[in-house]
Amino acid sequence: MWHKIIIVGHLGKKPEMRFTPAGQAVTSFSVATSRTYTSGSGEQVKETLWSRVSVWGKAAEACNTYLDKGSLVLVEGRLTPDKETGAPRIWTDKAGKASSSFEVTAIEVKFLSGKKEGEAHQTQDSEIPVETDIPF
Repeated sequence: MWHKIIIVGHLGKKPEMRFTPAGQAVTSFSVATSRTYTSGSGEQVKETLWSRVSVWGKAAEACNTYLDKGSLVLVEGRLTPDKETGAPRIWTDKAGKASSSFEVTAIEVKFLSGKKEGEAHQTQDSEIPVETDIPF
């Protein structure tokens, strides 16, 4: 049995790299994907889904070097459920609204935009609210 997930979105904050006790690099970052639709009552609704991505080995080092907050990426990987619940991670945001994030172990990360030397990265896609409260 096998599954695969593909996500295209913007990083919510700068990637964080660490090393396992065995010396293997692991980089983690959050990716926001959004969609806008019209509800049954005719109201425009914007929905954002957060995914927490973990990348291992040489790819982890490249992600840490070339990605920044707002970078656009395509992540191909597998879902990793919460070890305690077997479900996505669930939390309550600052406004008291229930939210969730999905944990993804990356197989491949494609850089669709990257960090600009000496300046902050800016996104042109106003659909993705990269300034949204990120719980991780």
